Amino acid sequence: MPIMDEPGDDHATSLVPRLPMLLEAVLGVGSELELRATLQHLVETATQLTGARYGALGVLDPERGTVTDLYTSGLSEAQRRRIRRLPEGPPGTSPYLGVPIRVHTEVFGNLYLTEKREGSFTEEDHSLLRVLASQAGIAIGNARLYETARQRERWIEGAAAVTTALLAGEPAENALMTVAERARLLAGATAGVVLQPTEEGGMEIVAASTTDDPGDLVGTTIAPGSPVLVQLLGGEPVFIEDSASDPRMTTHVRSRFGPSMMLPLQSGGKLIGTLALPRRRGDRPYTAVDRLLAAQFASQAALALVLADAQHDRERLAVYEDRDRIARDLHDLVVQRLFATEMMLESTRRRADDSSDEDTLLGRAVDELDSTIQEVRTTIFALQQPPADAPTSFRGRVLRETGGAAALLGFQPSVHFSGAVDTLADETSADGLLAALRGALAAAHRRPGVTAVTVEVEADETGLHLSVETDGTPPTTVTWP
Repeated sequence: MPIMDEPGDDHATSLVPRLPMLLEAVLGVGSELELRATLQHLVETATQLTGARYGALGVLDPERGTVTDLYTSGLSEAQRRRIRRLPEGPPGTSPYLGVPIRVHTEVFGNLYLTEKREGSFTEEDHSLLRVLASQAGIAIGNARLYETARQRERWIEGAAAVTTALLAGEPAENALMTVAERARLLAGATAGVVLQPTEEGGMEIVAASTTDDPGDLVGTTIAPGSPVLVQLLGGEPVFIEDSASDPRMTTHVRSRFGPSMMLPLQSGGKLIGTLALPRRRGDRPYTAVDRLLAAQFASQAALALVLADAQHDRERLAVYEDRDRIARDLHDLVVQRLFATEMMLESTRRRADDSSDEDTLLGRAVDELDSTIQEVRTTIFALQQPPADAPTSFRGRVLRETGGAAALLGFQPSVHFSGAVDTLADETSADGLLAALRGALAAAHRRPGVTAVTVEVEADETGLHLSVETDGTPPTTVTWP
């Protein structure tokens, strides 16, 4: 193995006494697989091998050409903070001795030594340092591959955990929070937020996980027309060096953050939202590997969200089908038998003496059966309603009742509204009107010959009013209150 780059027997002879130390240093540097430990061991070994008092290893960002990490030997923490830039002086016998560290053909960083304890740095020191740097490049390459593999494994495990959690049937808001929190931890971000498109064409933060209080994040909106919005809505990722100073960022919370990734959550061409992972100001920027793994995680999370939503729809459909089956059974079995029993009692009552006690009892029995039939029919109508996503407005609730009744009536009732029904409908009056509406629709289904039902809901200064008209024989009108 060559130990120097320049020929010369005298020079080589002077290196011989330090060969065992060099060999030990090379083996020591190559024994670590964890990248940070490898780099720290390298700078400490270099200072011992050359007799330097201080050493510093600056790791370069290949995209920006700036120092992203600094490893030192012999320096206190206060001295480390005072280092603003690494020296660029020539090597050799100058006060500074420096060599580049290459991983394959890429300059990974620069190693600098200063203040030799005895004398000045010599060509021998420079040769030893170059050999150490050459071997360190191989060790760093191996450690970086190992670190990337571990990092990739963590992201894959995180994506699998998110998929498992989402398919376990969590509510939608919990599912989004799961994605935000897991991504924040994996990326080493200050916050993880999920944004979804708004009706106005912007994007709003709907879930946030952060080490601080997320209250001021949730609800924050990126207004329509924001420069980043075009990329996000187009399904393109956005990478930002400093959120606080980037002119594309327009939200009021941007001043708190520095490097950030904004990744589209899309599956099958459908944009579900955006996953944003900002770091604090001054934190390390994201590397190319960070961006690649986070983008892959976002794609997997989006697919899991779509699958979870589809599973939720299937479960809702199964519940709806079960409710529909129960409603059919009630109608075909219970109601028909009750109705037949009512007819038999009515026939018996007519044949009995009008003044007898039996007639009175039969009349009460017929009335009770009639009331029971109406209650069962009302229950059938309630079971016909979709089991989830009930409308929040009063108008929507009325339309839902009439829409459910259409399944049993065989036609869609006509519905008319007048006045500010949503504004004037309080909880008590709304519930009372809806109960009366269900009863009227159930009665309409029971009466023969009904082919049309007209429902009118009116709101005025006196409250809510309901009118249900049918075209049976004879026509009937039910009013409430």
